[in-house]
Amino acid sequence: MGAEPNITGVTRGGTSWIPQFVTELDETKCIGCGRCYKVCPRDVLTIVQRAIDDVDLDDDDDDDDDDSDNSFMTLSNAMDCIGCEACSRVCPKACFTHSALPLAA
Repeated sequence: MGAEPNITGVTRGGTSWIPQFVTELDETKCIGCGRCYKVCPRDVLTIVQRAIDDVDLDDDDDDDDDDSDNSFMTLSNAMDCIGCEACSRVCPKACFTHSALPLAA
């Protein structure tokens, strides 16, 4: 027996491609910039405010380009992901993990 075939999509031009569905989001690396939220066509993500204990209030180092330090994204509806990987392409911190899915039996 060989490997199960993956879910495959087809572009308008007829080219086939294998969708890579979001499987994980590393919330510890997320800076809460919201770029992924803005590009996701399926409302897979939600922005969450960090607890005050999670934010380092003594950090006066503003040399980084973080857009936010008091929020992060979370996967709220991962089952609605269409596998476009737009979130990964815009994420400045490489927070997302994706994988192909086999066809349902």
